[in-house]
Amino acid sequence: MQRRVPQDLNSAILTIQFMADPEDFRRNRQPHASVDHGSRTLKAKKIVAIVGSGRFQQCRRILEIGCGSGIIAHTLFELGNGQQIVEAVDVVDSRTTFSGYHFTLTAGTLLPFGDQVFDLVITNHVIEHVGDESAQIHHLREIKRVIDPHGIVYFAAPNKWRLVEPHIRLPLLSWLPQWASDVYVRVAGGGTHYDCFPRSLGSLKRLFRAAGFDFENRTTQAMHETIAIERRNPLLRRAVRREGWTDRILTLGMPLMPTYVFCLTPPSGQ
Repeated sequence: MQRRVPQDLNSAILTIQFMADPEDFRRNRQPHASVDHGSRTLKAKKIVAIVGSGRFQQCRRILEIGCGSGIIAHTLFELGNGQQIVEAVDVVDSRTTFSGYHFTLTAGTLLPFGDQVFDLVITNHVIEHVGDESAQIHHLREIKRVIDPHGIVYFAAPNKWRLVEPHIRLPLLSWLPQWASDVYVRVAGGGTHYDCFPRSLGSLKRLFRAAGFDFENRTTQAMHETIAIERRNPLLRRAVRREGWTDRILTLGMPLMPTYVFCLTPPSGQ
C-alpha cells in the first residue's frame, strides 16, 4: 500500500528527520508507553464500553494509533472474538504483546493507510505527543482521512490544567510556557525537555472543528465506566450509580477534569 505525501510542512519536516536518522528521531519523541498488562486490558474494555459493545462488534477494521505495549490492540482482537482486523502504529516499537494485530512503525503524524478503511480508530493519550498545534491538527486530519464515513473515533487526552502532569509527574508542569517547562523538567531530573503539548477543553474542541469532525464529550460516561470496570470498591460503585448528582458535579468540574474522552465522527452526509 502506497504512503501518501505529507500534507503540511510540519509533517514533512518530521518525515525528513525520521529518514535522516530514525534512531535519533525515536529517542527524541518517546511515547511514555504503559506496559502494565492489567490496566491496559481494562482500558481496552472501557474503550469498547464507551464506543458501545454492539457498535464495536460490527467493526471489521480497527486502528490503534500510538499502541505502546500492544496490549490494548491485542485485547481488542480478543474482545472481537478474532473476527476483526486490528492494525496498530507507533513511532517507537515498545511492544510487550505481539499477537492479534499487525504493527507498523511510523514517522510523525502520517498514517500509512488508504482512505476510509477503518470502522474504529483509537487515539488514546496520543495527541499531546505528536508535536505542536499544526502537528496535532494533521494527526486529526489523517484520522479523518482513514475513518469510514460511518465510523467512530475514540479520543482521549490529558487536560492541560490538571494539577499533576501525567507523564513526568511534576505539579503544574503543563501550565507553564514551553521554555519554563523545559527548565522545570531539567531541574527536576525528568529529562532534557518537556516533549508533550496537552490541550485545554476549549482548545481540543477547536482542534476537532479545524480537522472537520463532529464530536461528543464522553468524559462523564468514561468516569462511570472507569469506576465500573477498573475499580473494585463497592461503595464507590454504588455512589456513581446515582447518576443525577454525580453527573451534575462532573459537568460543573469539566474544565478541570484530569482527562477528556470524546467520540469523534465524520460530519453527517459526508
